[in-house]
Amino acid sequence: MFVQLPGNWTNHSFVRSKFLIKDQSQITRIIRSGISDVIVDPVKSLIRPEIRKKPNYIKKVSVVEAPPKISGPPLMPVNYSDFIHDSKVTPKRKASYLYEVSLHVMDKVLKAPSAENIEQFKQGVSEMVDLILADDETASQLLRITSHDHYTFTHSVNVGIMSVLLTKALYGGSSPHDIQELGAAFFLHDLGKVNIPDSVINKAGKLDDQELKLMREHPLNGYQILSDTDQLSPECKIIIMQHHERDDGTGYPQGLQGDKIHVYGRICAIADVFDALTSRRSYKPSLSLYDSLVIMKYEMGSHFNAEIFAEFVQLFKG
Repeated sequence: MFVQLPGNWTNHSFVRSKFLIKDQSQITRIIRSGISDVIVDPVKSLIRPEIRKKPNYIKKVSVVEAPPKISGPPLMPVNYSDFIHDSKVTPKRKASYLYEVSLHVMDKVLKAPSAENIEQFKQGVSEMVDLILADDETASQLLRITSHDHYTFTHSVNVGIMSVLLTKALYGGSSPHDIQELGAAFFLHDLGKVNIPDSVINKAGKLDDQELKLMREHPLNGYQILSDTDQLSPECKIIIMQHHERDDGTGYPQGLQGDKIHVYGRICAIADVFDALTSRRSYKPSLSLYDSLVIMKYEMGSHFNAEIFAEFVQLFKG
């Protein structure tokens, strides 16, 4: 059975909260963690019908079976989970595969941000986050291959990956937060741009006052989309709304200052600015990693929390 454990990932001894049960020892560990209920996903499970009807080997754990929710074509590739958890696949291949899948899926979500697509996307990102937390080499390979093109979906993937890596560096395995939900929120931080005309997003030059006002509405637009699709967790709300806030109060949409900006918003803001600087745009070339970090430290230093920025710089050592 493919199971989902309740609560966040710090409540148990497993690396992931969603995984395929392969032997009795995993069931024993679930019971010893004090968990009395799990959700079984029949779509991802690999069990015979007669076993599903008689889960006697689970003993103390009651099973709440979740009905399949996918009515149309699945958003994620059918072999996605098997591939990224295959121990025979090298970290470099996994990283390349994850990046390409992320670009493809993000493009779909931004073109059709339906409740079903967002929910499936969040499930897929959850598995990617689990892998990043458990596999330092794959995480390192992902950081190396982030692209320097600034199409909206490419930027979203780059910021998502770097934000997850920064969160891992800051909290490691001790974070009490829902890291899987955080990962999805980081990837979806610019979701509100789907309501902004391409002519404004891709304008080759400085935006006029009206265009700038329109662009600055995208945090609120993203909040509204996730609210309308019933996918607005506390993590999503914070990141969507605060990724353009700045520590000195010059950001938007609320002009928050200092500690009034949540650490989630601060993490995403740093990754967002870094990717914008290192990306090619129609009106500017890409900057090098070094030049971008220098600008962020010495010209934009007041925009970011110094400790979080210092941890971000450490991601690129070596």
